[in-house]
Amino acid sequence: MPVPLHRVALVFTGGTVAMRHDASAGGAVPALSGDDLVRQIPALARLATLVPVEFDRVPGPHMTPGRVLELARVLRPLLEDPGITGMVVTHGTDTLEETAYLLDRVLAPAKPVILTGAMRPNSDPAWDGATNLTDAVRVAAHPGAAGAGVLVVFHGDILSGRDATKRHTDQPTTFGPRDHAVLGTVSGEKVVIHSIPPRTAPPLAPILADGVEILTLPMGSDGRMVDLAVGAGVRGLILQGLGCGNVPLSAVPAVERALARGIPVVICSRCWQGETRDTYAYRGAGRTLVAAGAVLAGRLPAHKARLELMLRLGNGVGLADF
Repeated sequence: MPVPLHRVALVFTGGTVAMRHDASAGGAVPALSGDDLVRQIPALARLATLVPVEFDRVPGPHMTPGRVLELARVLRPLLEDPGITGMVVTHGTDTLEETAYLLDRVLAPAKPVILTGAMRPNSDPAWDGATNLTDAVRVAAHPGAAGAGVLVVFHGDILSGRDATKRHTDQPTTFGPRDHAVLGTVSGEKVVIHSIPPRTAPPLAPILADGVEILTLPMGSDGRMVDLAVGAGVRGLILQGLGCGNVPLSAVPAVERALARGIPVVICSRCWQGETRDTYAYRGAGRTLVAAGAVLAGRLPAHKARLELMLRLGNGVGLADF
């Protein structure tokens, strides 16, 4: 007697995985529905009983934090359905890591929620969407993925949704961990999960504050953009600084003025790996910025720290454990 297949929800938001080249437009554009993709990849139906959900058909840059919260509301009843083992969400790669982070913070799912996509359009002979989707469905149905929260499955790697990073503009190997090892791998029919990271923070309600912006402070920046942002009524600032969380001396007065106005300021690093620390104590360094009221982002890059601050301001949660 055949073993019943796991039920896996396939939630389609669009992205390159569902794009085709359009000669009149001169490039790839959204073209395919979720049903089109399922018909194109018959192997999916052999891996699981699919529950298709058409959410949207947009490229990654068209996603917004508010739209991600709408996606979370679609996923919530699927998570509560005892008959569904896991979920796979197709997504544009440009903002996939932000969606993964935000979903993980507001859902804290006990079932696997897998984000995946493609770096080659559907019309490209080297389309990588079929492999990524079948890999994602395999992981969603795998018992070892339960409790892992939101994951990213791409090019055979299983990544934490909190840590996954797009590292290359157009290569299929683009996604990798920013600071940690991969959680597992998919090779053909074999899924290997090495570890599940512990949850370090409780989930927050899906409430986002507007008006949180990212500013980069490179060598010699005089901080005028900080003053302009404050004058424009910004509610919070993410500053992408240098090294382990330092800013140019010339920008310090503007940062101090923002803090004096009661505007939350979070300091990130432009470095690709590592975390911000209060190692240095000269003017403009992490320790003096913290003493002035700023917060260090730890391992969070600026785009994820922005989402975290938006959530915390929306929930009225302090920044002490940022």
